[in-house]
Amino acid sequence: MSESVVIVTGASSGIGKATALRLARNFSCVVLAARSGEQLEQVAAQVRALGAQALVVEGDLGDPQAAETVVARTLSQFGRIDALVNVAGAVPGLDLFEMTDAQWDSGLALKFHGARRLTLRAWEALKSSKGAVVFISGTAAEAPKAASAAVGTINAAIEALAKAFADRGIADGVQVNSVSPGAVMTGRRMGMIEKLASARHLDLDAAKAAVLASSGIARFGEPEEIADLIAFAVSPAARWMTGTVLRMDGGEIKSI
Repeated sequence: MSESVVIVTGASSGIGKATALRLARNFSCVVLAARSGEQLEQVAAQVRALGAQALVVEGDLGDPQAAETVVARTLSQFGRIDALVNVAGAVPGLDLFEMTDAQWDSGLALKFHGARRLTLRAWEALKSSKGAVVFISGTAAEAPKAASAAVGTINAAIEALAKAFADRGIADGVQVNSVSPGAVMTGRRMGMIEKLASARHLDLDAAKAAVLASSGIARFGEPEEIADLIAFAVSPAARWMTGTVLRMDGGEIKSI
């Protein structure tokens, strides 16, 4: 494994954690960025056990200064950036008529602007390495619903943003794609199911079945499955693929 560096945001849990561990097999250095320092240190220990170096950068990427910190520390420690995976971002799953301006701003600040600023700040290093960027959106971008308006709206904006970066990347030698997961079983997903179970007076199994039925899928995805797709997106095998949305959703979105 040659010297190579990947930054993974939202790396403390869920898809971000699974991605960091998966990419430790392909990159010699993994930079872990998220708000939870204790959880990041645990992931860092697992990354090192897989044979890669790990750098923990704790901070809120919704803060405009956070991107500068992540990139500066990465370049100071490793001197290069070969890939950036923007996973961080939890958008409020609230009804269109209930969300306040502050809640809209909060959703945009981390998942959209946090990823945008970090990609901008890392761009020169990515140009030098002819690197790759992945944004994480979600299937709600293609099937937005009033009950979770911000999720669909912000995911759609992220896919458009990724395509805009990809357009610039053609000239600059930086590959940019987005990955759109469906219903993946993470801690956050389980929290949503528990909330549904309480609201409808269901047990957990019945609540899970209701979610699967409403999505038209046979099972929930696993974070590791999305991590494998991301690993492909930043691999040499995918170098001619850019400006693309890679969807993995168990068949939830049925379109050409």
